[in-house]
Amino acid sequence: MISTSAWREKGDTLSIKGHKIFYVDTKDMHKDIILLIHGFPTSSWDWVKIWDALAAEYRLIAMDMLGFGYSDKPDPHKYSINEQADIIEDLIETLALDKFHVLAHDYGDTVAQELLARQNDGSGKGIWQSICFLNGGLFPETHQALFIQKLLLSPLGPLINKLTTRKRFDVSVSKVFGANSQPSIDELDGFWKLINHNNGRHIFHNLISYMSDRIEHRERWVDALRNTKVPLALINGSVDPVSGAHMVRHYQNIVGAPDYLQELASIGHYPQVEDPINVVKYYLEFLKLKAT
Repeated sequence: MISTSAWREKGDTLSIKGHKIFYVDTKDMHKDIILLIHGFPTSSWDWVKIWDALAAEYRLIAMDMLGFGYSDKPDPHKYSINEQADIIEDLIETLALDKFHVLAHDYGDTVAQELLARQNDGSGKGIWQSICFLNGGLFPETHQALFIQKLLLSPLGPLINKLTTRKRFDVSVSKVFGANSQPSIDELDGFWKLINHNNGRHIFHNLISYMSDRIEHRERWVDALRNTKVPLALINGSVDPVSGAHMVRHYQNIVGAPDYLQELASIGHYPQVEDPINVVKYYLEFLKLKAT
């Protein structure tokens, strides 16, 4: 597995809206493109276990969103899903991306929903060839937030940041993994290191505002799923307590059947970390079967 420091060496930074944004681009200009959008509270390093397998066939581009990983972490700052979507679209324009596939996870799912809404109304940058969601809160009513997330969103948020220890972090993260696919010490070390880079842990209570954004923009972001003509896949870890099998059932009831669905019976919230072999297998199958 690529270390966090080796991952940083692979990347570059761009100045977008006055902030330094870290991104990694394989720069295989002759290949079709996949844009990867990571989750909370981690970073683009989440993709390392599937990176090489996907890079064999596609040009890959992944960024650390504002407030995450090696990107700037302004404080004080009012973070929002719309701002993250704007930054990603600036990256798309800067790199002159014409058409591309999108693979998103967790918080990145919500950002992708806003970007998909823009695709649907014709205002989005570039042309989406497909979208694949890994575990995420596509519907605020099915998002079963962890207790620590609820505390961070509360007025106690700044205090909770100060009291969060490595041990508590490890316990919280491990709870959303499957029983037989728990994170390794190296993975937990990497997550913790990236979260703390540039004092990032102390803005958690600002970043967690995405949970309120999901409620405020619920209709727009659910309609983005209903109205899209872009081929859409769900690859979902079923035992995830946050957005597991219950989220998939709700998706089917509210939106209908996705173009492609794979449920990973014993996998939790981080499919690309817990079961990278099957995530690659199913994602490439989706791209070959459904995407144009």
